[in-house]
Amino acid sequence: MCIRYAHRPLFLQGPFFIAGNAAFSMAPMTFTRTRIAPTPSGYLHRGNALSFLLTARRAREAGARLLLRIDDMDRDRLRPEYVQDVFDALAFLEIRPDEGPADARDFEAHWSQRHRLHLYEAALRQLRESGQLFACTCSRAALLQAHPDGIYTGTCRHKGLPLDTPGAAWRLRTDATAPLHVQLPGGTFRTVPLPENQTDFIVRKKDGFPAYQLCSLVDDGHFGVDYIVRGEDLWDSTLAQLYLARVLGNDAFAACTFEHHPLLLDTAGGKLSKSAGAASIRHFRAAGGTLEELIRSTGSGLYP
Repeated sequence: MCIRYAHRPLFLQGPFFIAGNAAFSMAPMTFTRTRIAPTPSGYLHRGNALSFLLTARRAREAGARLLLRIDDMDRDRLRPEYVQDVFDALAFLEIRPDEGPADARDFEAHWSQRHRLHLYEAALRQLRESGQLFACTCSRAALLQAHPDGIYTGTCRHKGLPLDTPGAAWRLRTDATAPLHVQLPGGTFRTVPLPENQTDFIVRKKDGFPAYQLCSLVDDGHFGVDYIVRGEDLWDSTLAQLYLARVLGNDAFAACTFEHHPLLLDTAGGKLSKSAGAASIRHFRAAGGTLEELIRSTGSGLYP
């Protein structure tokens, strides 16, 4: 099957193609550490492989350290087989991180985000003491009823609910209107406002655990990450985390460089999903697919 990528024909086993016309080569960069940070909420797909291979390439080009960090704070969707799949996928991709867990057992014993709860709680205390949090008991159904896209409209903003209200999430008041500055590869910047869909974003979930935006920001600071590779679908999350970094006074995160790569899409033009088994690296591997074939499906020159 022929697909389009950076104006060149590629061949792929399976109905996938790259969004946009991205070219992955660029000028030499200087940074210390980057990371691969999968979420074990399903079997990893070939879009994840694209991101992992590109991250490994950037680390190699810069002579930087490559960290494996598994984001397992979503305890409801966490499964041991999904954690193991991370290590199986990295072995298939021949990516060998310099830092992080060696296997699933090492991950649970030493590297799970559970071991860093004290860091997240310290950040939450700082936000609470600043008076910039409010409690919200809105359900997802209520959010969709108030806005067709589920964007938060401030329902609980002025209710004055105590933060210790049972079943309440903690939201950050995003009143500051100063634009955010995103450092891009090559030393350029984009200056943009916080997007509407990140208005008053959640920093602690209803289950009492810290939310993704806060955990990811704190972890990147904790491990000294200064170059972050992400899919373009996480652009708004980057902006939310930069906003949060400004509130927390985290200048190191604000100085990170962010590279957002195009996505691998299905034939309908939608994002690949971890729930779509046919797109998984595991399925590709079991069907006899080789690393070289997978690399051709995500672009040349990404071999780790």
